[in-house]
Amino acid sequence: MERQGGFQQQKPYTEVELDPNSRFLFKLFRRYYRSFTPDMPDRFTKKEYGFIPFGKTMQRHMAFSSPEDLKTFMMSKVPAHSYYSTAYYRHPAKPVMEEKEWMGAELIFDLDADHLAGAEEMTYSQMMVQIRKEMISLVDDFLCSDLGFSEKQVHICFSGGRGYHAHIRTNDIYTLGTNERRELVDYVSCIGLDLDTVFPIHTDAVSVSVMGNGLTRSNTHSYRVIPPADSGGWKLKLREALKLICQNIIESDPKVIKAIYPSVKATPQTLENLRTHLKGMFRTMFEHNSMNGLTNPEQDILMKALNDVAPLLSSEVDKPVTPDIKRLIRLPGSLHGKTGLKVVHITRDELTDYDPLQSAVPDVYTDDPIKVTMRKPMGLYMMGEHMSLKGETEVPEYAAPLLIGRKYASYGWESERKERLF
Repeated sequence: MERQGGFQQQKPYTEVELDPNSRFLFKLFRRYYRSFTPDMPDRFTKKEYGFIPFGKTMQRHMAFSSPEDLKTFMMSKVPAHSYYSTAYYRHPAKPVMEEKEWMGAELIFDLDADHLAGAEEMTYSQMMVQIRKEMISLVDDFLCSDLGFSEKQVHICFSGGRGYHAHIRTNDIYTLGTNERRELVDYVSCIGLDLDTVFPIHTDAVSVSVMGNGLTRSNTHSYRVIPPADSGGWKLKLREALKLICQNIIESDPKVIKAIYPSVKATPQTLENLRTHLKGMFRTMFEHNSMNGLTNPEQDILMKALNDVAPLLSSEVDKPVTPDIKRLIRLPGSLHGKTGLKVVHITRDELTDYDPLQSAVPDVYTDDPIKVTMRKPMGLYMMGEHMSLKGETEVPEYAAPLLIGRKYASYGWESERKERLF
């Protein structure tokens, strides 16, 4: 093992230096790391490693030559958070980034519940259900569809916290620079999408008028062209979105339409007229891939609705992560210091109904009762057990790290701590 600027420069600390919450988590993590088997990253000897000990700051610029070295290190240091570099380096333990000699990097997409609309109002379980849906969409609709990666090239990882990572490993991407990776983020995030390019305006000359001076003037008719059914990428997504918009207009009250699509400011009568037109020409629109037959104001309504819908079809990835070619990311097999859950590699099939509260709980956690004081009442479904928690209560040991790490509860009973003061 090579270490420069790492734990060896710090004085070892004792459990006494930790507050009761951190001390409880430290003891559980220590038990876990005594028995765990490292899930080594790809070409692990070329990776940099970093760790955050309980109660201290990040220590990085480390490298390991074997799984045994990594296991010994984590057993002895018991980190709260463990990371490795997405980049490959010739000299990963060098303390100066330029001296490491960057060789390439995995392509990473990070989805975190922080970016979900309304996340602050969700329970942990609700956040995990929603972020799982987002990850399924990212993998199915973008990575393995539009971008053409195979399932074998897309390595999915539960972060141990509130999200998922997708690691792309293929020779095509390792040497992509920051700008190229940012373009991929823009693509999946719908940044810079031009609807006028997807639905271009086509102009036909419908008649010719002879002016009084003998000159002629062409009378034209303009309409939007719809991407054909065999399109790919955003063109196909927006073609399908347009179908749904048209069906909603046909089936819904104008007030409902204006609520669904805020950019649509048309009068109820205009929307009624559009509904009538769409009923008669919906099929031919998509057979001929054309909005011909709709008035220009009606076509504008559809385009405004598409402008509202397009961002909803995007993937809300953590935008700074993907372009960062020297990023540190969670180490598979390690524990997350704010949940006590494992960072776990999962397959696409496993992702479909993956629940970390059932599947990412370390086997070394028991169901022995642990006293906690809840900061506010909450419900929790974990390891097949429904819990209704409030005030001073007892929970199974396997639930305590999540409650304490997420600051839903404090270790021990508040009343007993007060009694010991006198």
